[in-house]
Amino acid sequence: MPTSPTVTITREDDGNVIAKGGDALANALLTRAGFIYEQSIRTFWYRLHWDTGKQRENQRASHAARMLTAVGYRVEISPDLVVGAVTTPSDPQGNRVYGHQILALTDQLNGANSSAAAAEITEHVLDPYDGVLVRIGEFFEAATEKAKETGNEEGWDLADDFTEAAATLTSLGEDLHVATDRFRALDRPPQPSWQDQVVNYYASAPATHHPDAAAPSEVPVAAPPSAPKPGRTR
Repeated sequence: MPTSPTVTITREDDGNVIAKGGDALANALLTRAGFIYEQSIRTFWYRLHWDTGKQRENQRASHAARMLTAVGYRVEISPDLVVGAVTTPSDPQGNRVYGHQILALTDQLNGANSSAAAAEITEHVLDPYDGVLVRIGEFFEAATEKAKETGNEEGWDLADDFTEAAATLTSLGEDLHVATDRFRALDRPPQPSWQDQVVNYYASAPATHHPDAAAPSEVPVAAPPSAPKPGRTR
């Protein structure tokens, strides 16, 4: 039986937390855990963002290792990176695991080094079919039906609130349906205005040669009449 590729997660001498190895699924799990893709001419790797602090880096690395191990990958992780579940000051036990996944996505967005990279991350939230926003809308729709099952007035009131929340998210998704394209466009140079185009045209157009106006031709001076030849005498 073939084994899944080994993934190594280490802290380099310069402090960067690096993940190498694996396949497409492993790379997707690393991305979900908060790693970002890097590459050189010969190879590629994943790293955590530089500005999250060692505690958060260790949490992310350990979270990635647990996810990879759960689906059958062999993970070699530096012992100094191993910690318990991802936590926050408001969730010291690490119980809000889905919220932490969104937090990891936010960390990725903060570390994006271009508008195109930020757009790719934003797509995870705004994708109209499988994005976070549409899934949360579906969650509130399900919560609406669950509240109605109680059959009492309070349940129906709560269902109305959930319905309104779902509608708000749907409207928000519609308002932002081209946001990722606009994000990507921020990396492109702006189109010059028509005034700038005119200025650039005249600045770059070859100079037109205007020959000097021909000097006015001199009026020919009439030759003086020749003296009459003397007549012959017989």
